[in-house]
Amino acid sequence: MPFANIKIPQAALSRTQKAEIVHRLTALFVDYFGEGARPHTMVLIEEVGDGGYGRADEVFVVPEAYRARDAVT
Repeated sequence: MPFANIKIPQAALSRTQKAEIVHRLTALFVDYFGEGARPHTMVLIEEVGDGGYGRADEVFVVPEAYRARDAVT
């Protein structure tokens, strides 16, 4: 079973954007493994809360301007 685990900052993507990621990754797996992989493909999108990760030795917080307007957590 193909499986993808994507971690994104909380509220950074809208529901529509997350759905697009699911569809595109599923299509990618189908391209590689054939149509039989579609019903068994799992895409898990995990949202990491502000302060839950870091980059370059700094705790990361998503600026308000970059948050999805229709994000639902």
